[in-house]
Amino acid sequence: MKSMKNEADRNIKKFSGGGRTVAVRVITYALLGVWALIVLFPFYWMILTSLKSYGAYNSEYIPKLYTLSPTLENYADAFTAVPLGRYLLNTLFFTVATTAAMLVVITLAAFAFARLEFKGKNAAFVFFLSMMMIPNELVIITNYITITNLDLRNSFAGLILPSVTSVFYLYLLKENFEQIPDHLYYAAKVDGTSDLKYLLRVMIPISRPTLVTVTILKVIECWNSYVWPRLITDDPHYYLVSNGIQEIRENGFGRENIPAMMAAVVVISVPLIVLFLIFRNKVMEGVSRGGTKG
Repeated sequence: MKSMKNEADRNIKKFSGGGRTVAVRVITYALLGVWALIVLFPFYWMILTSLKSYGAYNSEYIPKLYTLSPTLENYADAFTAVPLGRYLLNTLFFTVATTAAMLVVITLAAFAFARLEFKGKNAAFVFFLSMMMIPNELVIITNYITITNLDLRNSFAGLILPSVTSVFYLYLLKENFEQIPDHLYYAAKVDGTSDLKYLLRVMIPISRPTLVTVTILKVIECWNSYVWPRLITDDPHYYLVSNGIQEIRENGFGRENIPAMMAAVVVISVPLIVLFLIFRNKVMEGVSRGGTKG
């Protein structure tokens, strides 16, 4: 009889514990669902507005969360009122060239700080880390004067050169390189492998998730560049998509055609959203690996 009572007590405790677990999960998922709606609503509103006609949008005294007569006319206007297609090509070239150059620079620098021994290495790395404390806005004037003195305004070289390195990405990659066991490097040196061959055949393949993460983050950074392109270029032939949005507002559609402006923003945003969705797992894996020692 006593054993049956103990068994019943255990079942009650188990049931009550399971009930609390289910309740916690329900509350957690409910809060996550609310947060997801808050985060995704601006994107929904952007797409919805881009599908509304100019007349329908301006006739709504109270904005509606739906439209019964969607139209793609605004997307056609986005490519005719201003040369948005050329701005997309300019941005693509700027993004690819800048990201490729930066990957070469930070990979070689991270390898030097992680594996090579030279005088002043620690002091140099601390100096680089201290530069992370300086806001980018403080060096824009210096970069502007330098690029102007080199006569590189209104050129892709002037757009690209100030962005070919990043202390944060260098630090992230160096930490990842240092996680690779030292005995692999010593064994490669015994076999007569050069440092460059060891980097290309061993370290880069092992660190691929971190490199993918750095690449994706840099692509997003370049694609969204606004202040520097606006400062260094006043020739529409070198405008990027971020500059194109401002031109659309000022010279293209007029200040009142919000649906057409939203259509242009959708066109510009879609490539980044698709890119992140495809590589989101690699990004998370690279960040976790780059920040974990041992």
